[in-house]
Amino acid sequence: MGSHALANPVAVVGMACTQFGELWDRNVDDLLVEATHGALVSAGGLDVQDVDAFWLGSMISGVSGLTLTRPLNISHKPVTRVENMCATGSEAFRNACYAVSSGAYDVVMAVGGEKLKDAGYSGLEMPSVPNDGTPPVLSAPAMYSMIVPAYARRYGVPEEQIKEAMTHIAWKNHSNGALNPRAQFRKETPKETIAAAPTLAGRLSVFDCSGVADGAAAAVIVRAEDAHRYTDRPLYVHALALDAGSGTGRNDSDYDYSDLAESAASARAAYEQAGITDPATQISLAEVHDCFTPTEMVLMEELGFSERGKAWRDVLDGRYDRDGALPVNIDGGLKSFGHPIGASGLRMLFEMWLQFRGEAGDRQVADPQFGLVQNQGGSPGDLVSAVTIVSGQRP
Repeated sequence: MGSHALANPVAVVGMACTQFGELWDRNVDDLLVEATHGALVSAGGLDVQDVDAFWLGSMISGVSGLTLTRPLNISHKPVTRVENMCATGSEAFRNACYAVSSGAYDVVMAVGGEKLKDAGYSGLEMPSVPNDGTPPVLSAPAMYSMIVPAYARRYGVPEEQIKEAMTHIAWKNHSNGALNPRAQFRKETPKETIAAAPTLAGRLSVFDCSGVADGAAAAVIVRAEDAHRYTDRPLYVHALALDAGSGTGRNDSDYDYSDLAESAASARAAYEQAGITDPATQISLAEVHDCFTPTEMVLMEELGFSERGKAWRDVLDGRYDRDGALPVNIDGGLKSFGHPIGASGLRMLFEMWLQFRGEAGDRQVADPQFGLVQNQGGSPGDLVSAVTIVSGQRP
């Protein structure tokens, strides 16, 4: 029993990502069509009929595979719609990869898209899942704000220093996003402005929270042995890991909100699959789920990039800056892009596609070896987490 690497390796041979933002002039159909056709062009000009099967990730912008077949004007194709909270984009990609590796299909697509602005979706008022009434009714900022005092107590770090690290993360990601033409927010923001912003929940201000956005992204996946039929620079998949917790953390008196155990578990499984023994030195860049700035800080420890209780210091030392030892969210992250739920995991992967092809422009990392994507859904103590590891070298 265990989590294993794909028996038959797969590769991404085409990707596309739309602009993210308040896209009032486009509906979800427009976004899905743009991402899908862009990925097909990227894969050597494939026709949509060349794709054997599709996996669509969408949380609230459509139900069933018909959400994709209608705008693409295709029929008699298997289209599976998946949802796994905010990890939906990575879930679509994971299942699409399994389908090719199993031998069931030759060419598949993973597509993720969401149109949230038209629906009035807000990070402060989230649609609730029917339950027995015992879970606390809290906004997402409120749930993630609990990380700050919990981390401070656990490691004896003054909250002011944690807040300084949070400010640095927001500053870093907005600085990175300013270089990305697809980002929703493309403006550098001074640390003084970030630090002085009024709070929303606990120590979290508006600059500590990712925004709401519309957007879509898509990937074409084939067997690794076939990759060079479609592109001379494929992106190879080394690990696909997913962990779903018990969902009882908020009802557990022993849980203190200072860690994200599901993220650590998914990372361990991914490292085992990829043969990674020292992620802090072997991972060249990472895209992580920075829904809130303290989330990114704690994830540096859960992913094995920082020692326990030391991530805040590594952040302030610039380890995860664009020119640091391990750049994190070099495309701007959720902070700059916003979070169209079904698309975010694939948007993170798109940055890897650009980086390993040498097409990231001013954000380009020199000679990347392994890239990591971490995409999670839920809240502290109530999480699912997906970790994907990729590179430009065939497994």
